[in-house]
Amino acid sequence: MRHHSWRVRGLAIMLAFLLANPDVLEARYKPTSGSVGGVTYEQEIQMGQQAAQQVRQQLPVLPDSSPITQYVQRLGQDLAAHAPGYRWPFNFHVVNQKDINAFALPGGPIFVNLGTIRAADNEAQLAGVMAHEISHVVQRHAMRAAVKEYKAQVGLGILGALLGGGTLGSLARAGIGFGANSYFLKNSRGNESEADLIGADIMYDTGYDPHAMADFFKKLEEESGARGSQFFSDHPDPGNRYGAVTRELATLPARSNYRSDSQEFQNVKRLASGMKPLTAQQQRQSGDAGPISGDVGEPSGSLRTMQHSAYTIQYPSNWQAYGDANSTVTIAPQGGLRQDQSGQSAVAFGVIIDGFDSENQEDTLDQETHELIQSLQHANPQLRQVGRDEDIRVNGVSAKSADLIGVSPIADSSGGQQRERDWLVSIRMANGSLVYLVFIAPQNDYNRLRPTFEQMLRTFRLNQQ
Repeated sequence: MRHHSWRVRGLAIMLAFLLANPDVLEARYKPTSGSVGGVTYEQEIQMGQQAAQQVRQQLPVLPDSSPITQYVQRLGQDLAAHAPGYRWPFNFHVVNQKDINAFALPGGPIFVNLGTIRAADNEAQLAGVMAHEISHVVQRHAMRAAVKEYKAQVGLGILGALLGGGTLGSLARAGIGFGANSYFLKNSRGNESEADLIGADIMYDTGYDPHAMADFFKKLEEESGARGSQFFSDHPDPGNRYGAVTRELATLPARSNYRSDSQEFQNVKRLASGMKPLTAQQQRQSGDAGPISGDVGEPSGSLRTMQHSAYTIQYPSNWQAYGDANSTVTIAPQGGLRQDQSGQSAVAFGVIIDGFDSENQEDTLDQETHELIQSLQHANPQLRQVGRDEDIRVNGVSAKSADLIGVSPIADSSGGQQRERDWLVSIRMANGSLVYLVFIAPQNDYNRLRPTFEQMLRTFRLNQQ
């Protein structure tokens, strides 16, 4: 009897503790933890930062000094402070497009279309969209999709990289990236369900009613239909969002004093409503898919240095290097990265520097170069070689040079396909593998840029030879 009495007393004490501390009763949706296919948090952040630079080239992103952007950044950081799991370095941007949409890149960059701000009735609805995108980062949805695709291409366990780039370099060489309209930013219904539930928790902890998120999605569907909105193209409806959010909210302590709106949001919405953004389709038709269109300008005569783990190269100071010391590198002028006809990111002006490892380690430089060209043609069937490749030397090292013709992502004046000139230079490294450069320009601009390409090649030096 005495033992039973102590047990009852213990249960009573525990129940009183739980009632006095309702947070202990919470049954939140748990975010995923751990690695994603060998990609570390740091690598994912790096890849997201590189992709964000590409997005700025591809889309009309408002400057950080814009009052609309500054408001979105403040709201985003308020929400991100309550995101669970790993502390991603979230940053927020506004795209000057009329379409209602938003997307999250791996590692923290989040882009919200101006049309989304204009469509929201109040701050809570906009917060719901942003909390939803933050949740995609928390769950690493884009990176998981990319790694899954990569493994399907090359098989499990093959994640090495020729130039020491690890998974990042391997993903880039497989053509997997996260530019605007990337396939890997389009979510599954399962991903959407997870983002709704984690987003509901973030909204609750920030002081917003999570139902506002479901209300906004329902409003979009009623006004444009699930198939008629770009948002639902990238964020398919997982079904009964309102009910799922309600069930998640029931696991949390009751609250009545939710934040709903602010004067600052209404001021920003009026400012956004006074602007005249184009839709994404209108911008593509007008040739203005980003902040820069038409001629990319003359290359600067002053040079800056790119220090890679395998080589060094100098390039015009008004061009931008995308990549780091251990990954595939693209060097291009502002506006040099464009969308091709499939909506994927492509280099229209600039140079790509990458590595190639022949299956037969005993192949000669000539044989490896031909294998490389065949590999490039396999990835791009429209690419063909012009003339014969030549033996050259790059700073005293034997190399091969070949001219190729392809299709530029920039259309001609009539809207048709424009030819592209690609100058391939391959150089054998000390370990027998190749490092290669592909200098790229539309045919009409190639001769103008050829002296710059030659100048860059003269500065190219392998670190160990």
